[in-house]
Amino acid sequence: MGQQDLKQMDLDFVLHTYARNDVHFVKGSGARLYDSKGKEYIDFGSGIAVCSVGHGNARLTKAIYKQAKNLIHTSNLYLIEPQARLAKKIVELSGYDMRVFFANSGAEANEGALKIARKFGEENGELKRYQIITLDSSFHGRTISTLKATAQNKMHQYFGPFPDGFVYAKDLNDVPNKISNVTCAVLLELVQGEGGITPFDKAEVQKLAKILKEKNVLLMVDEVQTGIYRSGELFASQVYGITPDVITTAKGLAGGVPIGAVMTSLKDIFAPSDHGSTFGGNFLSTSAALEVLEILFEHKQSGELDKTITYFTQKLQDLQKHYAEIFTQEVGLGLMRGLRVRDLETLTKFLNATFEAGVLVLKSGKNTARFLPSLTITREEIDEGFLRIESCIAHL
Repeated sequence: MGQQDLKQMDLDFVLHTYARNDVHFVKGSGARLYDSKGKEYIDFGSGIAVCSVGHGNARLTKAIYKQAKNLIHTSNLYLIEPQARLAKKIVELSGYDMRVFFANSGAEANEGALKIARKFGEENGELKRYQIITLDSSFHGRTISTLKATAQNKMHQYFGPFPDGFVYAKDLNDVPNKISNVTCAVLLELVQGEGGITPFDKAEVQKLAKILKEKNVLLMVDEVQTGIYRSGELFASQVYGITPDVITTAKGLAGGVPIGAVMTSLKDIFAPSDHGSTFGGNFLSTSAALEVLEILFEHKQSGELDKTITYFTQKLQDLQKHYAEIFTQEVGLGLMRGLRVRDLETLTKFLNATFEAGVLVLKSGKNTARFLPSLTITREEIDEGFLRIESCIAHL
């Protein structure tokens, strides 16, 4: 099918919820993507932090094929071996004493977290506690409740009325001011992915964790984007030296196969029928995730992941220093990084220019170019990507 025919079919039959780039990818290998015209791109977005082990990964492909030819799905009415093995692996790698529920996406994982918080709040304390505090510029999903948990007014237009019980804090230091006698939990990202790649201060996070523990308020960390070694560790919570009550994750867990997970130290918070999912944690998604975790664990243990983080970060810092009139700051954690751009107009020009030069870079917040390369990206792919970026900056 020709690209124009595909574009027209998309316009005619798919709801217009995405401002798509006019490109049709047909193949991928590592951090390289190829469109229908044969043009090669260096992918510094990895499907918005999803393709954690790159495109066309042979080990992941083999694991998916091996499982798919036997069983894809049976439902959660029966035992699922790879699901149990995956839960065990995540818990052991994290070092947190938790149990895991599997869903299909980050928003669903966060829905599970909200339900955990509400049940905890009802069962613990003299009053029914239901309020959940989130932070300005956060992003937690697009279902009705996770949309309301997202503290960005622009996201709330058209879709109310929303569920009650969400309170917004300006920043970490403002959270204690928002705690009331009906607060049950705080939900936060340690690095705000859609809010400009903004990492919070480690000491402030640890201080807040201590306050919440004293007040018997749950600390729930949204690691949908920061999780699965994106931060350099399995979870950013480990980097920050905290022990959350609830962690959610999704994007990079199965390398592109849809999956989400909510894990909690409240091991018996749910009883049968309190929560569920038809597709969540099925044979295919959990088998894929097991292989992804094995690949990334080996990559971390070998020291290659840390070397890649250092190398990629240095490339970004050098770019910022050389073009300080365009980029005002380099920010981020692990391989979740950003370049602050002087204004929105320049950011738009930069993203368009890199796309034309064959590099995929994303937008975050109002003025940040977001870089989320696959965790297994090679030095050669990094070099080629930055070479192409430098070649187009002169035109800005």
